[in-house]
Amino acid sequence: MSQGLKEVILFSGISTAFRTLTIIPWPGKENKDLSSALPWFPVVGLILGLILYAIARVWMMIPFREWWAGAALLILGCEIWLTRGLHLDGLADWADSIGGFRQREKRLAIMRDANLGAFGVLALIVVLMAKWVALERLLASGAFIWLLVIFSLSRNMMVELMTTLPYAREEEGMARGFVKGASPKHRFVSHIISLALCLIFGPVGLLFFVLAGLVTWLFRRICRTQFGGITGDLLGTANEMVEICLLIICALPGEKIHFYTGWAWIF
Repeated sequence: MSQGLKEVILFSGISTAFRTLTIIPWPGKENKDLSSALPWFPVVGLILGLILYAIARVWMMIPFREWWAGAALLILGCEIWLTRGLHLDGLADWADSIGGFRQREKRLAIMRDANLGAFGVLALIVVLMAKWVALERLLASGAFIWLLVIFSLSRNMMVELMTTLPYAREEEGMARGFVKGASPKHRFVSHIISLALCLIFGPVGLLFFVLAGLVTWLFRRICRTQFGGITGDLLGTANEMVEICLLIICALPGEKIHFYTGWAWIF
């Protein structure tokens, strides 16, 4: 491994990544350079996916396992608990900011406001319902292994935004420390980790990587045009957008997606 990559992949950064994105306790001290956590974002997403996958597997062992709506609600609740609802909070703030306001500074001020408005409430309702419905279908079809890819990609795409956009606020914010030190090397390592995971899942895994990139590219244009950069709330919004889009696309074919998992069907 080259010296440059060694400097990027600091193992102290994994503690920062877990403590920022989840409530999962991780041993070790946090690195003062918050950007050292960026390459570990897709790993955190993978671990979250593994935990939720394990919960789904346990559900399959209980007598009333075919109550898929209940299982989907449990998994959704666990996701919110493990992430402290961090990304959902960002999505709600973003939704409030676009409710008829065209001025950049006005939108940024609304996102910083701790009060939740009508647009934010409606956005949360729609997002949670969409996740619940998609998770129910994934569980019923036995395709919930895809949670590993989806959660890894959604966190990876936050790194994509932090390494390609400036910080939108003049004052300090939660995401400033991450964006300030973000570099193309962080972006490269994060993408390689996610891409390696997608390759295991075959062509559809690669398609998901491309779709996640497309959603992120479109949202990046919105962030640049309407906000002049990125903030913590916008990063949370991007995570939710990628996650929801991939969950719904994955749920659409139902059991048929098993045929495309891995590479065996090509040979």
